[in-house]
Amino acid sequence: MQLPIKKTIDSVPGGMMIVPLTIGCLINTFAPDTAGFFGSFTGALFNGALPILAVFYVCMGSTISFKTLPRVAGKGGVLLGSKILMGILCGVVLGHFLGEVPITSGWFAGLSTLAVVAAINDTNGGLYMALMGQYGTADEAAAYSVMSLESGPFLTMVTLGAAGLSAFPWQTLVGAILPLAAGIVIGNLDHKMRDFLSRATPVMIPFFAFALGASLDLHQVWQAGLLGLALGLFVLVVSGIVMLVADKTTGGNGVAGLAAASTAGNAAAVPTLVASANHAYAAAAAPATVLVAASVIVTSILTPPLTAWWARRVGAKAQL
Repeated sequence: MQLPIKKTIDSVPGGMMIVPLTIGCLINTFAPDTAGFFGSFTGALFNGALPILAVFYVCMGSTISFKTLPRVAGKGGVLLGSKILMGILCGVVLGHFLGEVPITSGWFAGLSTLAVVAAINDTNGGLYMALMGQYGTADEAAAYSVMSLESGPFLTMVTLGAAGLSAFPWQTLVGAILPLAAGIVIGNLDHKMRDFLSRATPVMIPFFAFALGASLDLHQVWQAGLLGLALGLFVLVVSGIVMLVADKTTGGNGVAGLAAASTAGNAAAVPTLVASANHAYAAAAAPATVLVAASVIVTSILTPPLTAWWARRVGAKAQL
């Protein structure tokens, strides 16, 4: 008998990230000693987010082609730059009031500069590509090859430093981007290696998601409910407006900009990675992971209908 496990997971927005993360969170909440009890490989599954993510970024980097960069640098560069500038602006404003630590009480408990910057900085590439395949052009879809450079903790670290918060040693910044850079080089030197490594990229997602979830407590998730919804709406509205304007400056009709107004599933891993590089963000990492995960769900649900509505308004034809 076959069960539609993958089909069911895929029906959830960001499912391959959200479902394993939720399972890990449930186990950690109700059986927190599981990893220590079993140890060995089972324990490693609960505690192995960082090494799995390192491999993930090598594999992801292998999919980025040098050849596409000049052709799509204009579109992708503007959209990428807009994301970075939004992150820096939010980092400067929130950093002035919050610094590196999260709010500890009240309606906004758990909110931090780290959570907002991580949610804004990373676009859901799969969602963007799918929407461009339906409403955009080939060049607009290819623009994500440039935008994918935002994947991982590197730009978030740079953004937080540019906002005047705790800086990161140059070795840490370089170390954060080396796996991605190594993948880019390997994939361009040997297309067979690109094919080999790229197939592993989606496989890694549920494993590092589970490990991240195993570091969370369900009580934190409950507390993040309405705040997580608000963060997702904030990302959608602010990113949507800024990215639409940015898209139009490159001669686009705004559809690509709105399609990029989302939070990537792997952005939920960024707070943990940032905190591992600079312990000043340790207190913010766990609640930020929950908030960013909520933003992933909210933006994954709302970005497609928003993009479709705008495409109809500007007369963009859906591709059959």
